[in-house]
Parts: sequence; C-alpha cells; structure tokens
Amino acid sequence: MLAEKALELVRQQHRCIEGALGPFNEDGIRQVLEEMRALFEQNQRDTSATVAGEAGLFSSIQLRHTALERNKRCVLAYLNSRLEHIGQMRWEFGSVLPADVKYNLCEEEVQWFNNYNRMLANYMRAIGDTGGLDLTQDMKPPKSLYIEVRCKVDHGEFETQDGDIIVLKKNSQHFLLRSECEHLIRQGILEHIVNRM
Repeated sequence: MLAEKALELVRQQHRCIEGALGPFNEDGIRQVLEEMRALFEQNQRDTSATVAGEAGLFSSIQLRHTALERNKRCVLAYLNSRLEHIGQMRWEFGSVLPADVKYNLCEEEVQWFNNYNRMLANYMRAIGDTGGLDLTQDMKPPKSLYIEVRCKVDHGEFETQDGDIIVLKKNSQHFLLRSECEHLIRQGILEHIVNRM
C-alpha cells in the first residue's frame, strides 16, 4: 500500500515520545525514499506520455503525487519529532548525553545536538551583565539555595564554587548549592533528598 512505510515511521516515533527515544530507523527511512524515487520515476514516465498525447493517466499521476507528498510529510514529521526530543534532552541532561541515549542517535543527530549545545552556550554567555546566565540551571523555581543530596554512584572529586573539594561516593550525603548540583541530579549521579514532615 502506498505511503504505509512512512506512516509506520510516524507511529514508531509516536510510541517513543511517551518513553525513551528509540534508535534512528535508517532502514525505514531508506525504504520510504526508495518508494518515493519509484513513484517519482513512474510519474515522470506517465507525464511524458500524457504530454505526448496519451489520455487517461492523469488520475494515476495525481494519486502517486499525493502519495509522494504524504511520504514527504511523514518523513519530515519523524525527523522533526526526533530533533525536538533531542533538543529537550539538552535541557534535561545538560551538555553531555548519557551513553545509552547517544547510542540511539545517528551521526547527523549527534552533530545537530552538538551544534544546538554550542548555540545555546553562546547565547547564555551573551546575555546578562556579568558574562552570562545559565538558563538550564533552575528548571523549576527553587525553594531554597541549598539542598541535601545523596550520591547514587561513585563519581569522584567535585569542586564547589568556593573552591572546596568534595568526594562524591555512593550513598554519601551532602548539603550543596542547588546551582552547583542540579546538572548532576539530572544526569542521575545525585538525587535530591526531600525531607517529609
């Protein structure tokens, strides 16, 4: 059936939006592009035949053209959705993607992430009077400047803004500035301990 493979790409991406980003479907994209090439070539032949005087081919040309347009929209929707998801990951994980997430990206998506990361960093350096403003720092308004955190993994030494060195070992607890540890929390190295009263 025409444009079925392209629709499957969109369905696959829709399933991934609700969970983690799945691997890039290079084979599916290739199949859709091959179908588009075949439809285009057939339309070229039929258009030439119609110009030469053959009648009755206009409906099939129009049907194939509509299938081409649908394939194009589906591929673009798939690619755009993935890029939006990758851009959102920059805000969630910081400037370094976890290895399992990076494994699911194609080379062009990794390049796009690096370019997006660079542009965001340049923009954040350009705003503010004191050499920049980290927009990714407080994703939610903070209730206090300091928070209590627990290490989920052995991370090693961590230098605070005032020059103190803290060793982040698994299950150790620390009282740190929120701005210093929010990226580590998003990366899964630290977890915020919420005191329930």
